[in-house]
Amino acid sequence: MTSPVTPTIRPARPEDVPAVVAMVHELAEYERAPDQCHLTVEQLTSALYGPAPALFGHVAVDQHDEPIGFALWFLNFSTWAGVHGIYLEDLYVRPAARGTGAGRLLLATLADICVRRGYRRLEWWMIDWNPAAGFYASIGAEQMSEWIPYRLSGDALRELADHATTAGTRTGD
Repeated sequence: MTSPVTPTIRPARPEDVPAVVAMVHELAEYERAPDQCHLTVEQLTSALYGPAPALFGHVAVDQHDEPIGFALWFLNFSTWAGVHGIYLEDLYVRPAARGTGAGRLLLATLADICVRRGYRRLEWWMIDWNPAAGFYASIGAEQMSEWIPYRLSGDALRELADHATTAGTRTGD
């Protein structure tokens, strides 16, 4: 049996977008929420390569330069530390490529970006039943239990936005 080839990590290119979108849908299936994933090639292309991109991406590619995994991320900011950090929105490696080191290399790439740019944090959320918890612990990631995530969406988001409009505080952006 031959050992798997170590993947290469590089910034995502426009031609990678269809594969990344397909993997996002695979991730949604894995997380038992395929009906909640509506990402399109056009949306991701615009987010990554539009006039003012606020989303960034890296792909793990095999020896044929075919994407086998991805990391989509954006900058956050710590007011206490006074510096940016990276928030990892999604990391996914196709099942056939697991065990090749692709996930570790994707995270190492983002850690390297943090260190080189002077960012202090690389953060992400993980669904509580994900078996990757052991892997994350093995690389020194700490589970944050003192912070509870909140989310506004749907009707609640629109109702709160309506309050800004009726109060005359519309931002005009």
